[in-house]
Amino acid sequence: MSNPNAGPVWSDRPVRTIEREELHQKIERGDRFKLVMALNEWAFVAKHIPGSIHFNTPDEMLAALRKDDDIVVYCANPECFASLAVYHRLVDRGYTYVCRYAVGLIDWEDANLPLEGEWVVKR
Repeated sequence: MSNPNAGPVWSDRPVRTIEREELHQKIERGDRFKLVMALNEWAFVAKHIPGSIHFNTPDEMLAALRKDDDIVVYCANPECFASLAVYHRLVDRGYTYVCRYAVGLIDWEDANLPLEGEWVVKR
């Protein structure tokens, strides 16, 4: 199944990023932001960071997010470009605060931070 959120991956513009600790602190503080998992629905159902949202189509995503929302996008790992494609799709359409958690789900899981989904092993 292809990723319906796929978009341009490369751009001349720098990509704003967020590190695991900063993302974890945002979640712990209860900051108001949108945490968007850029993978397909199957991957989202299997495993995601708590509080994440997922969109099945680019139109659904663009309709649900406001241009002034604080948005963090992520995918599986540094080699996965789904979050980069979503990042550029949003920035190219005028979304003002978007950043990418580039190391993604694998980094989150390696740090033993909470996960949700059907594939999550309960400890």
